[in-house]
Amino acid sequence: MPKRSTLIGVCLTIGFAGFLYVATASAQKETCEVCVRFNDQENCATASGETKAEAARTAQTTACGPLTRGMNDAIACDNRPPISAQCRTR
Repeated sequence: MPKRSTLIGVCLTIGFAGFLYVATASAQKETCEVCVRFNDQENCATASGETKAEAARTAQTTACGPLTRGMNDAIACDNRPPISAQCRTR
């Protein structure tokens, strides 16, 4: 039989992990899929956030990642309008 202190520690850890999951999931109210074109290539990514703007911006940055090389390309890609964006409330 495990020690009582071990069981308490396990229960507290599980409880804290559950709290973090619920707190994080409830803050992610919007989900957006954004597709971008940069350097004659296209890529799409999905992200969630508290607002549509936050979710869309994160998705665009994520979609630009594989298409860019270096900070200048990343900034240029992030500043282009997406070729498509679809958002939904969770």
